[in-house]
Amino acid sequence: MQTQQSYFPFQSQSQPQPQNLAGPNIRTVAVVGQQFCAPYPIELTVQKKVISFSGGDFNVLDSNGNLFLSVDGRVLSLRDKRILRDQQGNLLLTMKKKLLSLHETWEAYRGEGTKQENLIFTAGKSTLFQLRTSLNVYLGNNSHSDFKVKGSFFERSCTIYQGRTVIAEMRRKYTVSQVLMGRDTFTVTVYPGVDYAFIVALVVILDEINKETREREAAAVA
Repeated sequence: MQTQQSYFPFQSQSQPQPQNLAGPNIRTVAVVGQQFCAPYPIELTVQKKVISFSGGDFNVLDSNGNLFLSVDGRVLSLRDKRILRDQQGNLLLTMKKKLLSLHETWEAYRGEGTKQENLIFTAGKSTLFQLRTSLNVYLGNNSHSDFKVKGSFFERSCTIYQGRTVIAEMRRKYTVSQVLMGRDTFTVTVYPGVDYAFIVALVVILDEINKETREREAAAVA
């Protein structure tokens, strides 16, 4: 993995800086903020809330069940907007579906609102028709992809790459209670030095795109 500096330094001190337990050689991939990069692997559970007006609300828990991040939909905008917050409820990102895009594409902006100068990254399908979902991720206004998200068949897992280097992995959990309650749950492994807030945002966007694809296919069959 090549050394990455923080593209968009985040100034909030609401998240504690992790203690560097792995020595000085950890290379960071900071997109949302340096403070979301831990020098050790992080295992997160991304759990859809049972009661959700927008259908896109999640809690993000650490391995001890503590709330790390949360995602909520904007009720008035319903499907086209998601908000990422830290554990204190501070707004980190606004994720918005891009209108009139040939490929299904979402944009992530720092803070509230969608001003172009606050654009952090764009994620969208690499091709229009796919057997398995693959996303290209562009930082800022870059024209060449900086990251890739490659999903598996049946949407059970995905791998996130920077170049050829794996930086995070997601797998979907299936239990009887989760299926009966309609609660989607993902286990996300974030590699050392990688921005876990950025990874969670990508997982949420992937879930939104997959959900829209399923609904469109179901409507075509009906």
